[in-house]
Amino acid sequence: MRLSKLVGKRVKEAPKDAQSASHIFLMRGGYIRPVSTGIYTLLPLAKRMTTKIENIIREEMEAVDCQEIMMPVVNPAEIWQESGRYDSVDQSLLRFKDRNQKDMVLAMTHEEAVCHMARTEITSYKQLPASVYQIQTKYRDEARARAGLIRVREFTMKDAYSFHDSEKCLSDYYDRVHQAYERIFERVGLSDCVSIESDAGMIGGSLSHEFMAISDIGEDTLFLSPDRQYKANREIATAKLVYKKEEAQELEKVHTPTQKTIEEVSKFLGVAESDTAKAVFYASASIEDKVILCIIRGDLEVNETKLGNHLSCGDLVAANDEQILAAGSVPGFAAPMGLNKDKVIIVADPSALESSNLVVGANEAAYHYKNFNWERDFDGEADIIDVATVREGDPCPVTGEPLEMLKGIEVGNIFQLGTKYSDSMGVRYLDKNGKAQIPTMGCYGIGVGRALASVCEQRNDKWGPVWPISIAPYQVHVIALTGGQPEIKEEAEELYKNLQKEGIEVIFDDRDPKPGFAFNDADLIGVPLRLIISKKSMAQDSYEFKTRDGSEKELIPKAEAFEFIVNRVKAELNKFK
Repeated sequence: MRLSKLVGKRVKEAPKDAQSASHIFLMRGGYIRPVSTGIYTLLPLAKRMTTKIENIIREEMEAVDCQEIMMPVVNPAEIWQESGRYDSVDQSLLRFKDRNQKDMVLAMTHEEAVCHMARTEITSYKQLPASVYQIQTKYRDEARARAGLIRVREFTMKDAYSFHDSEKCLSDYYDRVHQAYERIFERVGLSDCVSIESDAGMIGGSLSHEFMAISDIGEDTLFLSPDRQYKANREIATAKLVYKKEEAQELEKVHTPTQKTIEEVSKFLGVAESDTAKAVFYASASIEDKVILCIIRGDLEVNETKLGNHLSCGDLVAANDEQILAAGSVPGFAAPMGLNKDKVIIVADPSALESSNLVVGANEAAYHYKNFNWERDFDGEADIIDVATVREGDPCPVTGEPLEMLKGIEVGNIFQLGTKYSDSMGVRYLDKNGKAQIPTMGCYGIGVGRALASVCEQRNDKWGPVWPISIAPYQVHVIALTGGQPEIKEEAEELYKNLQKEGIEVIFDDRDPKPGFAFNDADLIGVPLRLIISKKSMAQDSYEFKTRDGSEKELIPKAEAFEFIVNRVKAELNKFK
């Protein structure tokens, strides 16, 4: 490709709404252009790169016996109604009517569509396990698109789905896909990508993992042990906390006239926040006529995902004063004792049970208790589960070492779905006895554009992206600094054509640019290997070779340059196979 003909201009200024390095450089380098909020056109550079990412994905998915299909973006609402998600998913699912007033959706994921296909195509135990994938457009009506391709409304995703005759079969295949994902993200050039156990969320299922590209721009909070033996998303992370155990002191009621918050009470009584217990009331539409009281040590925060998962409700909200009073408590002075058992579900974190002599509310305005001890003073029933939000520096549950808190971009996820969709959508196969059975399922996703942006987030400098050769738009960038000498341009033209004949992907700056202009553009394009032909280099009968990351720079004799760059391209590609 001649740079003079490349569609996609380089620009000096970053977009005003840019929130990340990838957003800045993909816009400045002429990779993407916005059409609307969270909707982008991929220009030739980006399209070449996403095609390479997709081909890597294809190779690895087919290596685990996954067959490519293509399902429609537009789905009839009726298949989403069968699964129950038509009504349960929020406004991120775009619903509309066609010209015949039939309810339709733009699919944000394809569990329903693949089950619809499986009802007719996967009907015998002899076909199992079966796995299919597609690389297809998705649409999610995001409330807040951000950071360029990191969070968009329309995107390309690889989504795969597998069907099995047993949990063991699913588990074995899940492990194979997990390994395939590790290879995919290594091959696309993510320098730091970790797999973490995660909450299944809207998709559902019994087990899920997210693949996180470590980056400060990430929206997910991760906790890792120093040796990375332990890795978890904040939503499910646990810590091996140490609790203060002392001889129980006498329960004492104390006057706390206006002190309601943990901070206010601890200061007023002269105790540490870790010597208090926090009482947090929640309500849920799925739990009628009751509130949920969560008791946790005062210096900790409730992890609402853990709590919601335990209670099988994803709609937790703060209870209002009327609901708290009906449960027999007083807002701001709540305690787990003496409540109306018909109006409350009590969930206690181990930190509240295993800590001694805590300050708790007295269920009476302006009063708290000192020296509360759970085993002695609690008079009801409670679910005892870990609902604490992990903090940086908390002890790792595996190694005991302080946990490191990092940010990550979710570039892929895998789920063991079980029969959540296959059952509700009537997918059945006949076993060896001719009896109808429900297959258990797995699903596996990768965001293609997000993977591209994530590589840019991890591989850039102040001048632009530093692409790995496996997905770079071109492998070699040839720059002719002619200085008004036509023979230099002719030399570069010949090299360009010979490299193309050899199958090397080359972008050729044929514009007779000034050096600063040429190098600025080359940095924004980010091709990993660079050959510069100039008056200075030709005076030594050589070409100048540079790597985009700046680690190498040398003069290569002209007679050796062609073979040198061909071999170097092959060597660099081999690193990603």
